[in-house]
Amino acid sequence: MGQDQTKQQIEKGLHLYQSNQTEKALRVWMRVLEKSADPAGRFRVLGCLITAHAEMGRYKDMLKFAVVQIDTARELEDPDYLTESYLNLARSNEKLCEFQKTISYCKTCLNMQGTTVSLQLNGQVSLSMGNAFLGLSIFQKALECFEKALRYAHNNDDKMLECRVCCSLGNFYAQIKDYEKALFFPCKAAELVNDYGKGWSLKYRAMSQYHMAVAYRKLGRLADAMDCCEESMKIALQHGDRPLQALCLLCFADIHRSRKDVQTAFPRYDSSMSIMTEIGNRLGLVQVLLGMTKCWMIRKELDKALESIEKAQELAEGLGNKLGLLKLHCLCERIYRTKGQQQELRDHVVKFHECVEEMELYCGMCGESIGEKNNQLQALPCSHFFHLKCLQTNGTRGCPNCRRLSVKPGYV
Repeated sequence: MGQDQTKQQIEKGLHLYQSNQTEKALRVWMRVLEKSADPAGRFRVLGCLITAHAEMGRYKDMLKFAVVQIDTARELEDPDYLTESYLNLARSNEKLCEFQKTISYCKTCLNMQGTTVSLQLNGQVSLSMGNAFLGLSIFQKALECFEKALRYAHNNDDKMLECRVCCSLGNFYAQIKDYEKALFFPCKAAELVNDYGKGWSLKYRAMSQYHMAVAYRKLGRLADAMDCCEESMKIALQHGDRPLQALCLLCFADIHRSRKDVQTAFPRYDSSMSIMTEIGNRLGLVQVLLGMTKCWMIRKELDKALESIEKAQELAEGLGNKLGLLKLHCLCERIYRTKGQQQELRDHVVKFHECVEEMELYCGMCGESIGEKNNQLQALPCSHFFHLKCLQTNGTRGCPNCRRLSVKPGYV
């Protein structure tokens, strides 16, 4: 298959894919991959296969094609192709929750000396790296990467990237419990979709609606959360987007749990868990198990709650997700206090405070914890964040956290 025919077949596959004929599109692209003698065409078709498998939640296949794409990029001896292939390798590992590998491949991308094409990818690289740092609960570095990605989006007038970064920022602020910002950023993403997204994939609308649903639930606006989640789920079902279906089911379950309707919540957690297991979203599984633990606690079935915690703890430790571990220690603390088991209670109190220290989840001005309850936060240019009221009350002459880190011990 020559260059022109390769190009023609790739376009045919794209047309099928955009018409929701995914399996037919995959067959066309696989035929191109087998028969094409054009390395640039093979590289492009591998990019199509990587994107399609990502959206279907077939992350192991996504990774397999990303590895083949790197070999093709090396054959082409072009730094732009190599940067793009390493970004796809990073994104594959991010989806599989291999966060340290994601960060390593992103750093490889940023160190490559490509042309302006490579530089335009740096925004996507920073976004992927930020998502990985967030998965590891390294919040300052995550925020630093998201802000960098946002600057790239603004400088290149890349509205799609800006939309994706806004969704990740919504997730970031939901985790550290500034729920106003957790809602603001996906609302901004939804605005971008309305203003610029006429030719975009519907996944951008679905993504923003899902993150709005999460924030609305956290704010106790359950009817709004349900509306947004239903809209997101509708698009996810139309497009066979398994990863988003799993997240929506988790959100539905959380909404029902917030209404104390445990009986309706459990089947949705089970369905979400089934898809998360199938696609390999281990971080999502931790969230599902946390929700199920809270349901068992509502039912006062504490031994079943501890069983869920044990499974979640094993996953969170394997991922290096420190925020998940902190939440699990907090739930154990409540369970063992109810059971009157003082030694276990003390153990989990100590571990809880160790997690807080390790993640630096406290305000460097007042010393009180961040992420314990809904609080307005404000980041300084260094990406350290504080209670907004503390910054307003005390003002700032530089960052107190950075000052502490720069103080070197003197020689004795």
